[in-house]
This record gives sequence, C-alpha cells and structure tokens, in this order.
Amino acid sequence: MSSTFVPVEPFEIVVFGGTGDLARRKLIPSLYHRFCDGQIPAQSKIIGASRSVMSRDDYLEMIQTAYLQFSNDDQFSEEKWASFCNLVDYVSVDVTKDDDWADLGKALDKSNKLIRVFYLAMPPGLFSDICQGLKKAKLAHKQSRVVLEKPLGRDFESANEINEAVGRVFSENRIYRIDHFLGKETVQNLLVLRFGNVLLEPLWDKNSIEHIEITVAEDIGAGGRGAYYDKSGALRDMVQNHLLQLLCLTMMEAPGSTDADDLRLEKIKVLRALSPIDASNVKEKTVRGQYVKGRVKDASVPDYLSDVEFDESTTETYVALHAEVNNWRWAGVPIYIRTGKRMSARRSEIIIQFKPVPHSIFGPEIKVNPNKLVIRLQPDEAVNLWMEIKEPGAGGLRLKTLPLNLSYADNFTVRYPDAYERLLMDVVRGNLSLFMRRDEVDAAWRWCDGILEAWESTGQPVSYYPAGSDGPDAADRMLAEQGDEWSAI
Repeated sequence: MSSTFVPVEPFEIVVFGGTGDLARRKLIPSLYHRFCDGQIPAQSKIIGASRSVMSRDDYLEMIQTAYLQFSNDDQFSEEKWASFCNLVDYVSVDVTKDDDWADLGKALDKSNKLIRVFYLAMPPGLFSDICQGLKKAKLAHKQSRVVLEKPLGRDFESANEINEAVGRVFSENRIYRIDHFLGKETVQNLLVLRFGNVLLEPLWDKNSIEHIEITVAEDIGAGGRGAYYDKSGALRDMVQNHLLQLLCLTMMEAPGSTDADDLRLEKIKVLRALSPIDASNVKEKTVRGQYVKGRVKDASVPDYLSDVEFDESTTETYVALHAEVNNWRWAGVPIYIRTGKRMSARRSEIIIQFKPVPHSIFGPEIKVNPNKLVIRLQPDEAVNLWMEIKEPGAGGLRLKTLPLNLSYADNFTVRYPDAYERLLMDVVRGNLSLFMRRDEVDAAWRWCDGILEAWESTGQPVSYYPAGSDGPDAADRMLAEQGDEWSAI
C-alpha cells in the first residue's frame, strides 16, 4: 500500500537558523524528500538564513554533508540532489540589525505572488526581532506565514509576550506553532481510530476505561543541550507541548469536522477541564526525577550533572503526573503522564487500559486480563489491541493475551512522509489543523505554571533514578496508591 502525494502550489520558504541543527537534520532533508516525491514545484525557493557568513556553494556543501550524515534512507541520488539544489539559496542575516534585511529581500520573489513561509528555527527570544525586521523591510506580505518552533516561552507570561510580538506582524490565521508530534502518522490516526470505528468510540469513556497512560521516554541524555535544558527541565520541554497535545487528542469530544477551528476548539476544552495541581496536592500528583550514573543499552553513561557539565542542579530530567479531566466523559479516570531522559528505551505511546470484565465465567483459578489498546508513536509506529483468547490444546481451558497488530511497517511497504515533511506541506497549504492556536498555548502554560509554582513553594525535591531504568521508584508508588502500575517499557 503506497502514499499518494498531491503537489502544493509554488512557494518560497526562509529558514531562519538555516545552519542550525534542526535545519540540517530535519527541515532541509524534509524539503528534499517532498521534492523527490513531486510535491514541491520547481518554481519554489528554499532560502537558508543565518548570521554565519558563507557562500551559497559552501551552504550547499554543508547541507549535503549533513544529509548524508543524519539521513538513514536510500533516497539520495546525485541527480535529484542537484535538481533540488537549484531551488536553494543562502543569505547571511543578523536578525538583531537593520542592515541585512535588504539582502534577504533581494533573494525573495519580486512579484510577491508566491506563498511565503518564514520558519523561525531559532531561540524564541529572537522571534520578536525577526518579526519586526520583516515588518520594517516590508517582506511579510498578505500570503506570508510564520512557523514558530518550540519552546514558546518558559511560562505563561513569556509565551504571552512572544505571541503579542508575533501577532503585531502576523494575524492568528497566519501563525503556525509547530509541534512535530502532531505530524506523526499514529497521532493523526487517533482521530480515525476514535471517530471512524463504531467499535471503539462507545467504549471511550469512564464507564469502560480504567486509566490512561501517556509515555514519552528517551534513552539519550541532556548532553549537548545543557545550557537550554537546565533552565527548562522535563515539564517545560516535553509536558507543556508534546504530552498535553497527545492528551487532548486522546480525550477530546468529537469535533464537528476536521477543520482546524473545529479540532482546536475541542482540544482547548480538554485543557480547560484539567484539574489544577497546586501546593495542596502536588506531592501526591507529581514526581520529579533526575538521572544518575547507570547503563543504557549495555553502555555505561554518566549522571545528569556530568552530561550538562554543571556542579549542581535540581532540574528534573523526568516527570510523572497524575492528571484528571473534569467533565462528564472522563470524571474519575486517572491519566498518568510520564517523560524522561536516559530511560531504558526510546518509546512514545498512549495506552488505554480498559476495565476488567464485570464477571468471569471461567472460575477463580483462571485469570482474565483486561483489554488494552496500545498506540505506539515511536520508534516503530503501530496500534495493538490486546485481547484474551483460548490457548489451543487439550488438558483444560487456558487463556492467553495476544495483540491484534496493526504495524505501519508491515502494512505500508513504501516510505511515508515523516512529521516535519507533512507539517511543512500543511503550512504551504494553509492547513492549521495540526498546529496550536494561541489559546491552547495559554491554557497549557497556565496548567503547567501551577505545577512549577507548587514545586517551588513546597520545595519538592528530585528523586534520583539510575540511567537505563524506567524512572524513580516514587513514580511507581504514585500509581500503586491508586491500585495501578505502569506498563513495562
């Protein structure tokens, strides 16, 4: 089964931070893949922009070297790459100065007829300078769109300042706040699973579901991002955006359609229904963790302080939360959220744990396990519905728990676009459905700010966990108090 790729209109994209890690690892390769599949017309332009002074040829050499280093597919060919490079240009721009904007204007389409995308792959502290520079240089015309990378601030107040600054140049319907998790196939498949299958949606509530787990585990540490990460921590870096977006898609009501505003309206309702976590309940509802020396994939790894080269720090590299959504559908259903670095394996998944059968007809000696729906986002995308079946053979009745397995690798035999590829094309199309609206960002920060303030006011310490484990014991105890346990990674 293969994917069908519909070409987009000709466009031009300016990648601010064009020499940075995100551009080299993800954005340029994503644009190349879409070009190879015939989605990007030859009239389009791709412009890398950065403070670094280099020639166009040097830039082309840099992005080719990065592609060959970081991309593990077989889609590279000298001929296609040469054709792709005909679209690529480079401009040196210091966004804090007024002098360089004229050079950028010279590289852009003079007719102003192309869809124009400004991708801000830079620290959010520079978003205001960039947008004001674009405005002064009159480069943001009516067909211009701006893409904002996370993190969008470090709390509600700073995020609000950024949104205000960007909003003075771009209207809300031209602002694309990107979260690459929303571009993953299995994340989008949540909508189809829930609202395209009559079997699941009638069971998708407090009457049938015991609890929900949302896990994003990483086996890598914070090394290389120490300056940023130590001022952020797991709650700001992962929960406020990635995990809360997964929670919204899992728990929202059916939207009227798949239009952007319909989808985002239902997501904001979920965020506003989240029970507050504050100083009165933060110790029972949250766990902060930090990794110490251990082993990941049989390799010895240092502790967090060594990774980030600091003498001391109380920044959390792991967080587990017991959340609840207070509405008619979900009242009383525990939602367990966890994310961490240097865990036993890289894994992102949503687990729907159904309630046990109301009565077992098989007698007390035969255990009947509850059904479980596992939606795996990475590394190998799949949907598994775990069910009870009779184990074949004589000698009495025996039950076995086995999955109905929908594996993307097995069912879709050709390469399909990754998250950034899909999201970049959605920006060009003007499709906002997979991007966050401002009120979503505000609501997510308000909820997370309550936790951050409670941690500070109560002095809640970090619990240490060995690198290569599944997190601190305190997180296991938090679930045990509810009679639950984490699914194994």
